Amino acid sequence: MKMFRKLTLTAATALALTTGQAIAESETHVHDYDFSFEGPFGSYDQMQLQRGLQIYTEVCSSCHGLEYVAFRTLHDEGGPALPEDQMRAYAEFYEVYDPEVDDYRLATPADKFPAVTSANAPDLSLMAKSRAGFHGPLGTGINQFVKGMGGAEYIASIIAGYEEAPDCAPEDFDGYYNVAFASGGYPDSCIDDHGHNMVPGSWIGMAQPLWGDDVEFADGHSTDIHHEAQDVAAFLMWTAEPKMMARKQAGLSGVILLILLSVLLYLTNKRLWAPHKHKD
Repeated sequence: MKMFRKLTLTAATALALTTGQAIAESETHVHDYDFSFEGPFGSYDQMQLQRGLQIYTEVCSSCHGLEYVAFRTLHDEGGPALPEDQMRAYAEFYEVYDPEVDDYRLATPADKFPAVTSANAPDLSLMAKSRAGFHGPLGTGINQFVKGMGGAEYIASIIAGYEEAPDCAPEDFDGYYNVAFASGGYPDSCIDDHGHNMVPGSWIGMAQPLWGDDVEFADGHSTDIHHEAQDVAAFLMWTAEPKMMARKQAGLSGVILLILLSVLLYLTNKRLWAPHKHKD
């Protein structure tokens, strides 16, 4: 299994700054990816979720856990929808600690993914819900609704946002330059005389986790960095919102029922009061 190079998507894991480094809320480049599950009628792409699961398994799971996700949900419709035998075989890929026997055993479908296994590596179960993908004058909530940008875009942008450090940064500056991360370390040499950041993003305390061609997909899908970033971000969106499709269907049904009820109430009101409308 490939080692996951400390994928840490929180400001809390930003650099332990030394003298001369500044904390900066910088302009960021968060890309508005077109995910299939966006919008009131959107739904998860089953094959994309399976690719994201593969990336998590082969790259991310060596450090990061999904402690709120049960293995049995990998079989659910609306999710990765693995066949039951594959889901059970996948669960047995992991060992979990059983306090009843005070020892480790093979995981079963009823068990959940192991928790975090590396220091400072956050659990990824709810990461897509805890991160907003767009920061603007209207506020994150409105922009997410209007622009369709949320946690999945933020995660994908972080993963694909590593670039060579700009010339203004010292060569020995700790961390890794990322144009989508706003709350990391920032060198004083990249701040102009007016106190403005000269380059977008900041320096994050993790190495680049995906480089492209990190995995080989059975469906032959592209493995460039942007596609890999979208696949794993979509999977993390599903781990955070596994019932999203059911909620959308329930919401749509509720809206239709309310419209029908409104029409019926209008017609009932009109029928009851019509004979009395023109009476003195």
